[in-house]
Amino acid sequence: GRQVFILERGVRFPYGLLFKPYIMANHKSAIKRIRSNERKRLRNRFQHKTARNAVRKLRSITDKKEANKLFPQVVSLVDKLAKKNIIHANKAANLKSKLARHVAAL
Repeated sequence: GRQVFILERGVRFPYGLLFKPYIMANHKSAIKRIRSNERKRLRNRFQHKTARNAVRKLRSITDKKEANKLFPQVVSLVDKLAKKNIIHANKAANLKSKLARHVAAL
């Protein structure tokens, strides 16, 4: 059948399409891009925060055995973020270097 459209600020939306009323996009693809960007932003934010917490946890550990066990996991997490460009590669290298020095000093 025919698809029913609603007119919102000069943009044709298929009826029932979820959209935020403050979106000022002029094209259907731009609206989709806004939705996907929001999902990516939230995912990046979650991953970045998780890595920060892991680094903080490793820095707070005073037991060498426990730190040696946790260190490879944190390094892996930081490497994954750098690979996905969530954090800069140099920042990842600096973090890993400082964490390695911290673990070695325990």
